Amino acid sequence: MAVALAACGDNRVPVAKDARPGDAAIDGVLDAAVLPPCENPVAGAGIRFRRIGKVPVGAALLATAPRGDRRLFVLEQRGTIQIFDEAEQLLPQPFLDLSIDAGGPVVAGGELGLLGLAFHPEYAANGTFYIFYTKLQLPTETLNPYRDVLARCQRSAGDPDRADPASCVEVLSIPDFKSNHNGGMIEFGPDGYLWIGTGDGGGANDPHGNGQAVVDDPVTNQHALLGKLLRIDVDHPAPGKLYGIPADNPIAGSEIYVIGLRNPWRWSFDAATGDLWIGDVGQNAVEELDVLRAGAIAGKNLGWDMWEGSRCAQTTCTMTGFTFPIDERTHAAPPDGDGWAAIIGGQVYRGTCYPDLVGTYLYADNQGRRIVAAKLAADGTLETRDLAPATGEPPLPVGTASIHADARGELYLTSTTGVVYHVEGGPP
Repeated sequence: MAVALAACGDNRVPVAKDARPGDAAIDGVLDAAVLPPCENPVAGAGIRFRRIGKVPVGAALLATAPRGDRRLFVLEQRGTIQIFDEAEQLLPQPFLDLSIDAGGPVVAGGELGLLGLAFHPEYAANGTFYIFYTKLQLPTETLNPYRDVLARCQRSAGDPDRADPASCVEVLSIPDFKSNHNGGMIEFGPDGYLWIGTGDGGGANDPHGNGQAVVDDPVTNQHALLGKLLRIDVDHPAPGKLYGIPADNPIAGSEIYVIGLRNPWRWSFDAATGDLWIGDVGQNAVEELDVLRAGAIAGKNLGWDMWEGSRCAQTTCTMTGFTFPIDERTHAAPPDGDGWAAIIGGQVYRGTCYPDLVGTYLYADNQGRRIVAAKLAADGTLETRDLAPATGEPPLPVGTASIHADARGELYLTSTTGVVYHVEGGPP
């Protein structure tokens, strides 16, 4: 599939307050030049989606381990993680199976399930990775029948293609009152800390006010860690915990870093700039894309549940103290709107195989063949182009679940149908 797209430049900026760069930094700048060069770079700003394979159930996310690991780890919402090897062949056994069918804790269905995967930056040496999933709270609680869990797991000592289910331990567990709006994206940021995206817990109109809450309230069943981006230090745990809270988090002693989110299903850092891109799923009217610039992320309020995008979701609204989207897609059917259902945030391309795509960000609607290519202009505005297949090309992928980079900066699209695609450049 090919579409014309203007070539993008490199928007590098100095790493600032929100970043603590590791060995991917050069003179304080996150630089894609530290990535291994592509063997056969391809010129051209066209975009194609090459099918590489299919997993048994919907492919919710693709991730890779750092340090040049070429395997592709595909997360299935049912509770398993599959591996495509370096030859893009699906291995016969899963890397990890925590599904209920295998005796694991993951409860799946609808928006429940295994939702996030992040490898520790030193995975090659320590074999540690983190997952985010939903489970039933047992014994069953009437107010909060679910829990949203961040767990730490270990690679098997004897087989690098297998993880040990018994090694998984809960690091953080959040009570949840509904089955939807669970977020679940987790990623190590350029600062070396683990970032966690949580939804507002479900229901309509954020009934407990979780999006704006910064403290728990048991009387109203309010949970402050829902509807947020959390930021924790897994390498320096506090006494009695498996993680610590960075001293520069905006609320002293709290995991909270960004507030006012409804359901940040997929978000990512730009590997070259440290900017944070968030696709926050809307309710009845607006899907929103937010970009928070490196050095100006801490304490930002994205507005929910007062604002749904730039649309007032309350009787009255105030503009003060909120950060508004850089792009919006509406639910209303054309010609009155865009006909979108749920935004799937993607990632900025910083690989080396398609130099004319460097700086391009892709995001999508999970309910149709709608994929958008964008880049930040010099003045901070967003230039977008809705992709469409060239004449004679197959249609765009349907049911996008994620667009995410591997350790080399190459992009992959996963779908609810289980099909996994490599995003490639080439002639328009």
